[in-house]
Amino acid sequence: MSSYLEDNFIFLKKPFGKKESLSVLQPYVKAWFEKNFEDLTPPQRFSLKLISEGKNVIITGPTGSGKTLAAFLSILSELFKLGEKGELLDSIYVVYISPLKALDNDIKKNLTIPLTEIRKLASESGINLPEIRISLRTGDVSSSEKQNQLKLPPHILITTPESLAVILNAPKFSIFLKTVKWVVVDEIHELASNKRGVHLSLSLERLQNLVSHEIVRIGLGATLFPLEEAAKFLVGYENNAPRKCYIVDVSWDKKYDLKLITPVKNLVYSSADELNDSLYNILDKAISKGKTTLIFTNTRSGTERVVFHLKEKWSNKYNDQNLGAHHGSLSRDIRLEVENKLKNGQMKAVVSSTSLELGIDVGFIDQVIQIGSPKSVSRAIQRVGRSGHGFKDVAKGIFIAMDRDELVELIVMLQEARSRNLDSIEVPKKPLDILAQHIVGMSLYKKWKVEEALSLIRSCYAYRDLTEDELISLLRYLAGEYVELEDRKVYGKIWFDPSDKTFGKRGKYTRVIYYLNIGAIPDEVKVDVYKLPGKKFIGGIEESFLERLRPNDIFVLGGKLYKFRYARAMKCYVEHAPKGSTPTIPSWFSEMLPLSF
Repeated sequence: MSSYLEDNFIFLKKPFGKKESLSVLQPYVKAWFEKNFEDLTPPQRFSLKLISEGKNVIITGPTGSGKTLAAFLSILSELFKLGEKGELLDSIYVVYISPLKALDNDIKKNLTIPLTEIRKLASESGINLPEIRISLRTGDVSSSEKQNQLKLPPHILITTPESLAVILNAPKFSIFLKTVKWVVVDEIHELASNKRGVHLSLSLERLQNLVSHEIVRIGLGATLFPLEEAAKFLVGYENNAPRKCYIVDVSWDKKYDLKLITPVKNLVYSSADELNDSLYNILDKAISKGKTTLIFTNTRSGTERVVFHLKEKWSNKYNDQNLGAHHGSLSRDIRLEVENKLKNGQMKAVVSSTSLELGIDVGFIDQVIQIGSPKSVSRAIQRVGRSGHGFKDVAKGIFIAMDRDELVELIVMLQEARSRNLDSIEVPKKPLDILAQHIVGMSLYKKWKVEEALSLIRSCYAYRDLTEDELISLLRYLAGEYVELEDRKVYGKIWFDPSDKTFGKRGKYTRVIYYLNIGAIPDEVKVDVYKLPGKKFIGGIEESFLERLRPNDIFVLGGKLYKFRYARAMKCYVEHAPKGSTPTIPSWFSEMLPLSF
């Protein structure tokens, strides 16, 4: 293995051989792999042995390069080994975290198949292996399922950053976290540069504090730069230095075909009607040439508009069965239906805002079309990487500039992409609002000494430079020592004793306050939409849009026409509208993307 060391990070330059990599697996796991795959992909050659040895690893590579299997194959082998020896406890060994609930559902499905097949293969050799249980723990999971997890906890827990923060303070369930040996953070590039990621990294340090051994941390991402910054975010600090981490970079083994076009020759003097007519003609021709096309629009309202107009202009060609919309305001059932059709090759095209940007398995995509600027080099690469899903396939992306400013943006962006200059990860430094949430959460667990809490907090990369004075100031705020804040209804959530520098929870409502205010995702005032008859949940619209609706108004949701009937509280009731109706389009005001340069 060829590598070089820099700042406690080992950059791997030469992969392990196939024989050496597969030798770390149990014979029946190895047999399953060789039965289903011709060879190891580069991420797998680099990382199987390292993960089996308990090393922290961060893997960056394109979509379809086998990163997820690289992360899990050694882990599954180790779990089966424990089961074979009768040492597998009814407790949690692996925590998989992703920023998307949809990705969580996908990973559960993709792990269940190999687990079932490996057990069957072992059984044919006379080896009876126990079931490796997998469960989701997200906001979509029912209370009955959560109760079942208490009775029989999963060995692999699939969750989101926010749900992890919740279960760290679940008195009964958190006991099962004490056996966690591996943490896998997927789509790490989507988290590292924002407060949501800082929230997660503090949760990881609290999880580390909960167990009596070093947790193995594995990070996966498609567009990571600089890799050292992503590694620091993942593994954190110990004794004022980053923990050791191995870095696997195969991100540019993938080939990209990037093309920039405009709907018309002159973007300045062409009318809006000319632009739109030409845009939809371009989309239709591109979709017709390929088998499956994925179109990104940046906004949910843009997604609805594109789907509606394609169906309207070519009603004999596009319908609900081969053209769909996918975004976060649609119901989970509708999103899953679109994902499954896409994966099974039943869709000519799917239009999305950002929800299909990450690594949900959507099968083979011929090409990606981006309408307008994605506002980020990394996001451009990430989206185009959804096409040509095989590791050796060429990813094809067509970018359509709709005005002069977007044209300039895209020229710069695609040049940067071709030169492999990705957006830099910048981990936020010491966000006190996130820290305040975790201090309240920590106070629910036990009484803390300031020195002890400061040591835990500083092990998180974002807070490595936090001073004791800064922490005490925040503790005083949370304890309600600033009397003038009572006029603003800011009251104490914890108690703080400055004489012996200790703090803990205050009152029986602290836990409720923590659960209701957790996370860093901005709240949207959303109204749920139900279809009559039957009152089936189909998605959501903004409250401000509902206020403009009158009975019998027509609007589009999920690319389908609905007639507004009435509203009750925060629920909107609709029925299918006849074809040919003239709609308005829902508008979401909180979804615009920032420029990265």
